[in-house]
Amino acid sequence: MDRAQKEKVVEELGQIFESSGVVVVAHYAGLTVAEMQDLRARAREVGGSVRVAKNRLAKIALEGKPCASMADLLTGMTVLTYSEDPVAAAKVAEGFAKDNKKFEILGGAMGGAALDRAGVEAVSKMPSREELIAQIVSCIGAPASNIAGAIGAPASNIAGILSTIIEKAEAA
Repeated sequence: MDRAQKEKVVEELGQIFESSGVVVVAHYAGLTVAEMQDLRARAREVGGSVRVAKNRLAKIALEGKPCASMADLLTGMTVLTYSEDPVAAAKVAEGFAKDNKKFEILGGAMGGAALDRAGVEAVSKMPSREELIAQIVSCIGAPASNIAGAIGAPASNIAGILSTIIEKAEAA
């Protein structure tokens, strides 16, 4: 790799570190190509990505970034899993680590906060952006359906009472 290519990689990594909601660093020694493709596919499904980069170039890209404290994690054969959604990449990495023991999560960063192994696990258990939106919509929709039910209930009660009165009148 010549100097121009290295500069391009450092620039791309810098953009990843700045724009991602979460970055998870893991060791991937011993994974097959098929297993790495599975990890990439899982990340793609949730809007994330997986990147293998030279640790030295990643450390250069981290300089001056809010998540620079995660540079200590970049040793050995590391892979970066990242996403704009602050939870998606952590969920993918945790799920993949459960299915594959060769994939060892070291930690990561969420914004300016460095995450250790337990921190990544905690983030993965949080609801994703889509789940939060669904919860908010259901909370907003629930009072509206309750109001509609309350408005409609007296009418159905009156109709029931009237039909009972009519039945009694016809019976008499």
